[in-house]
Amino acid sequence: MPAEPFYTYLPDGVSFTSKQAVSLKTIYAPLCGVDALSIKSAITPFLSGDIKQDKFHYLTKPASREDLRFPLREFFVFIKDKGVFNLFQETSINSVSVEIGPLWHKLKRVHKAVGLEISAINFIPVTGENVELMQVTVRNISKKPVKFTPTAAIPLFGRSLANKHDHEHVTALLNRVRQTPEGVLLWPSMAFNEEGHKKAQAVYYVYGCDVIGSFPTVDSFYGDGGSMLRPAAVFENHKPVVLGPQALNGKEVVGALRFKETILKAGASQSYIAAVGIETDEAQTKKTFSRFNSVEKFAQALEANKKYWSDKISSIVFHSGDENFNSWMRWVTLQPVLRRIFGCSFLPDHDYGKGGRGWRDIWQDLLSLILIEPHLVRQDLINNCAGIRIDGSNATIIGTKPGEFLADRNAITRVWMDHGAWPFLTLQLYIDQSGDFDILLHKQHYFRDPQLSRTHDKDIGWVSQYGNKLLDKKGQVYEGSVLEHLLVQHLTQFFNVGEHNIINLESADWNDGLDMARARGESVAFTSFYGGNLIGLADLLEDMAVAKRMDKVRVFRELMVLLDTLSEKVNYDDYQAKRNHLFGKYFPRVQPALSGDMVELSIKEVVRDLRSKGQWIFAHIRRQEKVQVKEGGKTFEWFNGYYDNKARRVEGTSSTPGVDGGIRMTLTGQVFSIMSGMASKEEVEKVINSVDHFLKDKKLGGYRLNTDFGLPHYLDLGRAFGFAYGTKENGAFFSHMNVMYAAGLYQRGFAREGFKVLQSIYRMASDGERSKIYPGIPEYFDSEGRGMYHYLTGSASWLVLTQLTHVFGVRGSRGDLLLAPQLVKEEFNKKGIASVTCQFAGKRLTVEYHNPQKLDAGQYAIKEVLADGKSTAFKHLAQDKISMPRASITKDALIKITLG
Repeated sequence: MPAEPFYTYLPDGVSFTSKQAVSLKTIYAPLCGVDALSIKSAITPFLSGDIKQDKFHYLTKPASREDLRFPLREFFVFIKDKGVFNLFQETSINSVSVEIGPLWHKLKRVHKAVGLEISAINFIPVTGENVELMQVTVRNISKKPVKFTPTAAIPLFGRSLANKHDHEHVTALLNRVRQTPEGVLLWPSMAFNEEGHKKAQAVYYVYGCDVIGSFPTVDSFYGDGGSMLRPAAVFENHKPVVLGPQALNGKEVVGALRFKETILKAGASQSYIAAVGIETDEAQTKKTFSRFNSVEKFAQALEANKKYWSDKISSIVFHSGDENFNSWMRWVTLQPVLRRIFGCSFLPDHDYGKGGRGWRDIWQDLLSLILIEPHLVRQDLINNCAGIRIDGSNATIIGTKPGEFLADRNAITRVWMDHGAWPFLTLQLYIDQSGDFDILLHKQHYFRDPQLSRTHDKDIGWVSQYGNKLLDKKGQVYEGSVLEHLLVQHLTQFFNVGEHNIINLESADWNDGLDMARARGESVAFTSFYGGNLIGLADLLEDMAVAKRMDKVRVFRELMVLLDTLSEKVNYDDYQAKRNHLFGKYFPRVQPALSGDMVELSIKEVVRDLRSKGQWIFAHIRRQEKVQVKEGGKTFEWFNGYYDNKARRVEGTSSTPGVDGGIRMTLTGQVFSIMSGMASKEEVEKVINSVDHFLKDKKLGGYRLNTDFGLPHYLDLGRAFGFAYGTKENGAFFSHMNVMYAAGLYQRGFAREGFKVLQSIYRMASDGERSKIYPGIPEYFDSEGRGMYHYLTGSASWLVLTQLTHVFGVRGSRGDLLLAPQLVKEEFNKKGIASVTCQFAGKRLTVEYHNPQKLDAGQYAIKEVLADGKSTAFKHLAQDKISMPRASITKDALIKITLG
């Protein structure tokens, strides 16, 4: 018999059931409300995990991966003379299963010895209440009545993330506890912080329906010799009592609720409701609980939850020839939404974070949302530009208010050299989807703090009263256009180069692990990216000039220093002259304040300058950065991606100057040479061959981030190489870079090769026995194929983007609809059909491709286009690419395209 699959999708094509997952203590799923202010949970097949609102308000103790081995949400059944049976208790794999949907979790465990089935459903309402709900149902599957005493238990933490290890006992002394008719209420007397204690503004609770008493403390529930695994109050069947203040206050708290003794007839069942939540006062806890305090109310809330999240993941729906892949993509589509709610923290693998997202995150997370409802993200895009500094760098942490930015979360002065490249990419997608060129002319201020000249200098006179907005010399807040912000980011970086005339690596680039080459490190990979952006920005400016009928743009006068077709010419081949130009002429003129003077520049001249710079970068990298190695009688060629802190080329072999040991190659260096358009078609083919040979894993089929450099560490490049090879940024199968590699291949017309890369990710992820994760894409897979840092990864947005805009080829082009499929023949179903449903121009479109001959990508041409069964206007751009004017899309429609 074939092995049972790790999980099986249910008829709705999204929810799934799994018996295999219940053997894993550290697999988890997320639960949450609708926004970042809601509570957020992690839940395992043993109901372990944690529940929190933010870094200051953990309802339960913070849980990292290894903490998942211990119980959190529990339900005990005491049967006299037979013992205690519960939800965490391990039973045979055939007697337990989980069923999971977006975003709810159901565990069912059968205790055959006593004829009981215990199941629990957990979810967080989508109606705004900060509460996690749990309904436990006990069913008698025997032929005789069963008498039992039920107890639900959830330990409460009720304080900050930091207090898990910092003053954990001292902060427990602040606890004030009450036993109420509904359960257990905890309100800390104050929030403990040695930098300044404050009055606590929150109360925490565990409530239940028809509760007859409670055990509100560790002492009263566990007893001196017990634990959550074996609480004395359950195993010794204590009766709950009302405790006095000395036994309640200053104690660690457990929301242990006793329900009345029950006799279940054969075939009968009994349900119990429990809720764990946070509110501002006791009255509000009761008001919130009253909305869910019956089986009927719970069921209504669960249905509302299912509908809300079903609608969310139905914004983009793929239908290929692989139904399991289609279902898997529904979960991937949900992941960018989870990132907006969780940020980069608050799940067990993401125990390094304190909430919120970083600069790179906010731009890449918007990619998928732009594809769904671009008008909803317009203000976010404008707000995000407020984080850009006049030196081209940016704030690294996003505040809670729109357009609010902070310096790095760890108060460490750092600047990532890739950060300036992402806003253009995201804004270009927005303009292509919407046709909204006006956003480029919208005004926004610049971020200001003590950091100057990309952290090479500091304004010792800056004080917080100055604020975080750049002023001009008259003391007025300066505002420039969004376009001007993009120009600042790219022009400054063009001149910010090292000894090899490649942009400085600074504190790191996309690979945060390359963080030890600040003095002399350079990133060839992202120099390619900036080069492509400079050319793309020139194209966008040209199109804006036509669309807006304008020939000039206004910018601050000092920016002319960096536009050398409009001022003095700098020798691009002289890296020192370029650095001197940036640090000696531009920075002193814009820091600490701008003049406030504006100039009008010819769009044609600006376009010429941008294109010249971008083309120079491309030619320079092609001339200088090619790597050639021989192995097994074959010659392999690719592009070097980096220079280290001793200015040595990172990639190549021992025959390459400065490189010791075996062959060293990075995927990052290849991705952006392809995606930017820098590499020629022939060079792309050589890169693909080299990547397949050196970075594709023969056993797992995936693509590694780098070869094994064979070093215990690489202190001249970054911390990544201190990690064990095959983990995180040192040679793991990093999903984000893999997806971007595929995206680059599709952009350059290598559909079959791009499909191969995306399939490697899907196969690794859906091999649950090895990946040990639920459906979705993780941050990376380790050398054993295990998925790590699941759910909260920018790779999900990139995968949705790639699948929709390149694989299915449904995307915008300066506001018009472009249809350019690159589906390979395997992606069509048995009838030769593949389709996608998505949003465009405010309408819901289903684009259905018919490929009756099962031709491969590159072989078929678009023969016929019908909208709701009628011929419609379109323009052929290539044999397999057409455009439809935005004005023709006036309603929801089925667009049927025949390929042949």
